[in-house]
Amino acid sequence: MIGAAHLLSQRFEEALPNLLVAIQEDPTFPEPYRHLAACYAHTGRLEKAREIVERLRSITPDVVPGIVPYRIPHHRELFLSGLRLAAGEAT
Repeated sequence: MIGAAHLLSQRFEEALPNLLVAIQEDPTFPEPYRHLAACYAHTGRLEKAREIVERLRSITPDVVPGIVPYRIPHHRELFLSGLRLAAGEAT
């Protein structure tokens, strides 16, 4: 997913359109929603991030996944901190 790569490289503005396209292509796949919510949170757009979390919750109850596929600690923390912020959890 290109949007996820942009997110992990902290190119948030470049990630957004790619993640939106990924959601359009498969609106039932939760991963682009998670990445999009994290991306919005990291850009300070918490209202948009929380809207995406609500859409994600209509697909799965697991907003923050139990298994994160990122081996590099910085990538894992960037993804999780954004997602937790979007979900209104403490980082």
